Amino acid sequence: MTLMVTAIMKTVCAVLSPRGLPRPLLAAVLAVLAVIGAAGWVNNAHAADPPNIVFILADDQGWHQAGCYGSQFYETPNIDRLAAAGMRFTDAYAACPVCSPTRASIMTGKYPARLHLTDYLPGSPPKEGAPKPVTKEKLLTPDWAKQLPLAEITIAEVLKSAGYATGHFGKWHLNKDKRYRPGRPGDPGSQGFDDVLTTHKPGAGPKSRYDNDAHHVREITERSLAFIGHNRDRPFFCYVTHNSIHRPVTEREDLVAKYKAKKGADRPEHNPVVAAMVETLDRSVGEILDRLDELKLTDNTLVIYFSDNGCMWGPQVLKPLRGGKAQLYEGGIREPLIVRWPGVVEPGSVCDTPVSSIDFFPTLAECIGQKVTDPDVDGVSLLPLLRQSGGLGQRSLFWHYPHYHRFSMAPGGAVRRGRYKLIEWFEKSIDGIDTPGALELFDLDEDISEQHNLAQQRPELAQALYQELKEWRERAGAQPMARNPAAKR
Repeated sequence: MTLMVTAIMKTVCAVLSPRGLPRPLLAAVLAVLAVIGAAGWVNNAHAADPPNIVFILADDQGWHQAGCYGSQFYETPNIDRLAAAGMRFTDAYAACPVCSPTRASIMTGKYPARLHLTDYLPGSPPKEGAPKPVTKEKLLTPDWAKQLPLAEITIAEVLKSAGYATGHFGKWHLNKDKRYRPGRPGDPGSQGFDDVLTTHKPGAGPKSRYDNDAHHVREITERSLAFIGHNRDRPFFCYVTHNSIHRPVTEREDLVAKYKAKKGADRPEHNPVVAAMVETLDRSVGEILDRLDELKLTDNTLVIYFSDNGCMWGPQVLKPLRGGKAQLYEGGIREPLIVRWPGVVEPGSVCDTPVSSIDFFPTLAECIGQKVTDPDVDGVSLLPLLRQSGGLGQRSLFWHYPHYHRFSMAPGGAVRRGRYKLIEWFEKSIDGIDTPGALELFDLDEDISEQHNLAQQRPELAQALYQELKEWRERAGAQPMARNPAAKR
């Protein structure tokens, strides 16, 4: 069965479910479709001994908030232990500076611009096509997708088709709202996951079953540990997707007091409450690594640690990076990434090749002996880097953020090619790319803090990167922003 037929049938199920299709039947149909559809969409050459996969995703953790990335304030002994036993990436990127689009890119291997899922869900107005403009901003936000389409084949479905047990524990944030329930189309159970726990940030949904667990870290961890134990005798994909360290920032008073008393607590890049949250998150990582050791699963388990976007504390606190969450500067998109795979990845290795969250999908597919054949998948397999057997060749990475966000400077797009990065600010470029400030060009090898705009000094390079960014948007079907007729000119 082709991917197209599978997508159509998944969509039909989505339509029928609210009309009374029994949830158990819906779940069974979706499970069969996931196996058939994914099997027809990839080359099914199975690996002889496919690894277990544990993917730990932090929420809003900045590049600087881990000891192995140079912090002397944030304490992350378990994340550091993971890095010591695996590969640490210095130039790993989220495909978007906010959460939902990055999470969609992890699931599908596609740029958020291609999916038209370009902001956190459900986002905020304005929307193009409204009867009257609802904003005085210069540009109108396009009518973007409000959930990950059921037509998309997820990495969970690919792994499930290869015989993996699949578990999702924590934040999903890829459906139209957060009223998760079993059998509902768009929730994890309809996108390839068999064992599901969905959680929320504090105040946004049901509380944790445990005391002093505002961000559900313990609840997510306990369910993940149980899943690993239950599936120890078969390949499994354990997706550990945290709500922490997303706001509201809150943690046990004793942990916060520890960091308030620590040297450097008064520096703007150090937040004692966030540091306490990071310690709790790190402890979860340690418990998972310990459980793998106890069950003698470590040697055949691939562990990934990543964050969905930069932290929200703004340009003054993410040193040496500039910017933060919802911004296209490095502080909003450059993330910690660590991969451990005993016998494949050299312990303590470091990789400075630019990679993106779009690369996880084809990487995990190849790890189990499958090759992605969907031409719309934008990512590439990172196995040559993990094995240190080669590079990825010449390629550029792209971003498209056609939204206003309370933490962002303005809507924009970006491209990184080699050491150079270009940012286009849409409010200015709509008046012509020669408009002062429309383009910013940075040499990240010499200026990781993005303080020196080279667009005027290197106009030919700036023009070439802008043209590349523009052509990519056309290929990907990226949604443009239109002028707001109600805005003052």
